[in-house]
Amino acid sequence: MKNKPERDIEKEYPMGEFIAKLRRLADALEQGTPFEIQIAGERIYVPASAVINIEHEREGDEEEIEFQMKWKRK
Repeated sequence: MKNKPERDIEKEYPMGEFIAKLRRLADALEQGTPFEIQIAGERIYVPASAVINIEHEREGDEEEIEFQMKWKRK
């Protein structure tokens, strides 16, 4: 598989779109099927075997929770 360019972006979504994406993700996880999502114009295919973790960060008066999915491309 050819190398894809490195990418590190954050994209804000309206609450309704975010909720819809989370629902689709939850359905895929529950069914053990791959998940497909488009982020900032690029379609991403997440395998059912992806490792999922939740990260919490605190700095000053700000807090952040990140839901992460990691996998190796084939």
